[in-house]
Amino acid sequence: MDYVTSPHDPQLLRGVLPMLILSLLHQQESYGYDLVERLRAVGLSGLATGAVYPVLSRFERDGWLSSYLQPSTSGPARKYYALTNSGEQARVGAVRKWREIVEVANRGLATAGTHPGPESERNMA
Repeated sequence: MDYVTSPHDPQLLRGVLPMLILSLLHQQESYGYDLVERLRAVGLSGLATGAVYPVLSRFERDGWLSSYLQPSTSGPARKYYALTNSGEQARVGAVRKWREIVEVANRGLATAGTHPGPESERNMA
């Protein structure tokens, strides 16, 4: 089962989506739907379009993003987002915390055995 894209595990998505959005905006400025497409391209194929916009709004309100309107040849102007200095600091902090959590999870998985069999996976579900 693909837990990241599964509608049955929204907590995991809620935890990782903000960090991924900050990381993608670190790579380049972008508008909302482009971010959705880029997130889908990295593996969040089941990501709903509406999941990204509340995060962008919150980050803009918190001062982590700036935005500007760019005319579009295929419809209305697009709102582009870019990281601010505090957004970049938030991104670095999120990545650091993520790596710490991954280390903890890896240690926990190692003590339980790195390759649980199908019976163990069924019991974990």
